Amino acid sequence: MKYLNFLILLFAFSNVFAQPNCEAYKYYGDTLKYEACKKAMEISGHYQFSKKYQTILDESIEIDPTFDYAYWAKSIAYLKSGDFVSWKKLIDKAVELKPKNHLGYRGWCRYQFFRDYKGAIKDFEKLDSLVGYDIGQSQNGTYHLNIAKGLCYKAIGEKEKAVQIIEKQIKLNEKENFIGSYDYLHLGVLYLELGNFEKAIELFKKQSKDNELAENQYYLALAYKNLNKKTEYKSCLEKAKELYIGQSRMFDFYSNPMDKVYLENIENEIKTAYNNGHR
Repeated sequence: MKYLNFLILLFAFSNVFAQPNCEAYKYYGDTLKYEACKKAMEISGHYQFSKKYQTILDESIEIDPTFDYAYWAKSIAYLKSGDFVSWKKLIDKAVELKPKNHLGYRGWCRYQFFRDYKGAIKDFEKLDSLVGYDIGQSQNGTYHLNIAKGLCYKAIGEKEKAVQIIEKQIKLNEKENFIGSYDYLHLGVLYLELGNFEKAIELFKKQSKDNELAENQYYLALAYKNLNKKTEYKSCLEKAKELYIGQSRMFDFYSNPMDKVYLENIENEIKTAYNNGHR
């Protein structure tokens, strides 16, 4: 699991900070884009929210208004500062110029920051239609974009379709021995919500082996509760509280992941178990 987390972090870091190869533009004779690229690279060392950072990118765009990287790089500061209107205009321009490079990123942001599930699905599916290769990971490295797409379908109420998409991607991930940190958990919760409690338990147990979380034990407890397995129900709730207090829980720097639970949820369920005579 530690090796997986390292790879995920490495991928996320390289994806976020990847820079274009300016020399490639020069090699292919696109001198305008070469000059725009060289100008854009001057942002190195400048704070994203600084006037200098934005001015350099503006100058890059002035050199070549079709240089997609400059629009994408400018957009990041607006996203982080909460100016989503400006972010949208800039990222839309980057997508227009190079859809293969930026559709996945825009789709992920639509999912993560805006809960624009239908818009995210549209971006993921458009990207998939344009490329003949794997559409890749989310910007933070936590999910394959197809897992994110499945979660989007869940969010709009199409849970059976979500199951199909996530199951398919998990099988591919298993072949590569590259399971996402929350993949089994999300699929287990879907089966729990669809009333297939035995299948949900199977997946929660896989999640336990791969990456144990407070959320996982909480949902496992609910599955056992529905099967009237009182001892297991109680045990999982206690374990969920212990894991939560010990910081073993779902986490994202910028937003709350889908299916996340809080200590209050766990403690309220423990009270319910006690009041119903399960303890």
